[in-house]
Amino acid sequence: MPPAGEPARARWLRIAATAAEVATILLGVGALGMWCSIPDTSRLADENPTSTAFIDLRRDAADAGTPFKLEWKWRPLGKISRYLRAAVIYAEDYNFYRHNGVDWEAVEDAIETNLDRGALAIGGSTITQQLAKNLYLSPSRSMVRKVRELLIAFSLEDHLTKQRILELYLNVVEWGSGVFGAEAAAQHWFHHSAQSLTPAEAARLAIALPNPIARAPNVRDAELTRKAVRIIHLLRMQGLLDPAQERTALDQVGAPNEATLPTRTPPPPPPATTTTTTPAPAPTPTPTPTEPEPEPPPTEPSGSAEPPE
Repeated sequence: MPPAGEPARARWLRIAATAAEVATILLGVGALGMWCSIPDTSRLADENPTSTAFIDLRRDAADAGTPFKLEWKWRPLGKISRYLRAAVIYAEDYNFYRHNGVDWEAVEDAIETNLDRGALAIGGSTITQQLAKNLYLSPSRSMVRKVRELLIAFSLEDHLTKQRILELYLNVVEWGSGVFGAEAAAQHWFHHSAQSLTPAEAARLAIALPNPIARAPNVRDAELTRKAVRIIHLLRMQGLLDPAQERTALDQVGAPNEATLPTRTPPPPPPATTTTTTPAPAPTPTPTPTEPEPEPPPTEPSGSAEPPE
C-alpha cells in the first residue's frame, strides 16, 4: 500500500525507479548467464575438435530419418591449397587479418543494406564469427544467438592465432550435404586433395560459402561466375597468379570472354643525379733536404773565342 497522502506523481516515480532496478538486475543476471555459457576456446590452440554443432545437427536429423553420410578429413593449413586459403578470405572476410573478430565497418554496411531492403537480418559476419557459429551454435537467426556468436568470436581471437582460426574454419565449414572441411570438399567435388586445388576450383569452393547447397561448385549461374571472376582477378592482383594462369582459370570458371588484368610495367628507375664535387687539393710535398749539387768544372776557352774583358 502506498503511504497515505503520497502524491500521485511521487508514487509513479517510485514505481518507475523500482522497475528500473528490477530491469537492471535482470539484465545483469542475463549477461552473466550468457558469459558463463561461452565455451572454453583455449583448448583449440592445441586440439582439433572431434565434432561441431553443425555436424551434430546433421546427425540429429539423420536420427529423425533424413539421410546423412559424413565426409570429413582433417588437414593442417599447409596441406590446403594457398589458392583456397586466399580465395576464402577474399570471398568471406577481406579484412580478416586486420580485425579483432568483428568487422564493424562490414556490420554497418550490412545493416544499411538490410534497412534499404526492408530486412531485419544481421550480416557482415567474419570468418571468426562463422567459426564460432559452426563450432558451437546453430544456423537459427536471433539476437541472443548473435550476441553469443560475438562473445565466442572475441574469445577465439583472444586465445588463437589468425592462422589457427583459418585452419579451423577451413576444416569445419560445410561444403555440401554432409561434406565438411576443405579436404572432403576437394575429394567430393574435384576428386583430388585440397592441396592440389587449382585457382578455378578454389574460386568455385570459395563462392559456395556460406550457402553450399544453393551455390554448390557444380552450379553454373551468371552471378556465381561473376563472383568467381572477381576472386580470380584478386588472386592475380595479389601476385598468386601470372597472366597465363589467370587466363586458364577464367576459362575454367566459364568466363572465356573476360579479359585478364593488364600487366603492370614497372616505372623506369629515376635518372642518376650527377653531383659535381671539387677535388681536394693535392697535399704539398714536404721537401727533403739534399746535398747541394757541385758546381760544374770550369771549361777552358776555345781558341776561337775572345776572352772576356
